[in-house]
Amino acid sequence: MAHRPDVQEEVVVVTGAGGMGEAIARRIGGGRRLFLADYSQQALERGTQALDESGYAVTGLVTDVSDRASVDRLAHATADAGRLVAVVHTAGVSAATATVEQVLAVDLVGTAHVIDAFEQVVVAGLSLVCVASMAGHYARLTGQQEQELATAPTGELRDLPVVRAATDSMQAYILAKRANQVRVQAAALAWNLRGARVNTVSPGVISTAMAKAEAASASGSHMLGMLDACGIGRMGSTGELAEAVAFLAGPGSRYVTGTDLLVDGGQAAWIRHHMPVP
Repeated sequence: MAHRPDVQEEVVVVTGAGGMGEAIARRIGGGRRLFLADYSQQALERGTQALDESGYAVTGLVTDVSDRASVDRLAHATADAGRLVAVVHTAGVSAATATVEQVLAVDLVGTAHVIDAFEQVVVAGLSLVCVASMAGHYARLTGQQEQELATAPTGELRDLPVVRAATDSMQAYILAKRANQVRVQAAALAWNLRGARVNTVSPGVISTAMAKAEAASASGSHMLGMLDACGIGRMGSTGELAEAVAFLAGPGSRYVTGTDLLVDGGQAAWIRHHMPVP
């Protein structure tokens, strides 16, 4: 069906064609020009086919968020397609299945690339939501370290002493997710001055293929035990996360920017106030 040439289409961009990305695309992409981006051609084809069969006007773009040029191409292609109204960055790797190098390249630098690239094409009314993690709230950093993570040029992030000190995947993941949160906070001023918003959402354990792989890993029993200990007793669903993202991306949150929304079933609160201290 042809689109009306006299109406500028609203454009939604979702990075990451996994469970989170598809659920979010379905929640906010209806009636809009939807772009789905992923590193994997196979995952992208699977996701776009499912969305297309459900009636979404979806285009898939292969994108490697660890490569700034690739993210720039995504930003400019989507900005040229209509009026950008929402960008949701879900692409990432897991501490249980990725190396330190992969975590830093994708979760740390990749998110910074997305913030930087879309700031170049930002328009009034645009909302960028970056999926961080509850793990970012575990970070134990000094004020100076957080300031460096928040404001260092993206090309210098990997050379920061606090980043070089990450020696295992979990340390790197916690650091990267905290960096996501504080870089969004620091970016909020520039976006605000252009009538746009930027936030993070920090999920706990959401039922995706990645989470199931973590549950089967060496740290899986600890992760599942925390779900019981905090009282929630289950993983979150991708639909529940999509609802939180829809709030941050939509008109009901016009006065919300530069902040983080925890969607974790109360795990972070339990860790802070109830977790037994060894």
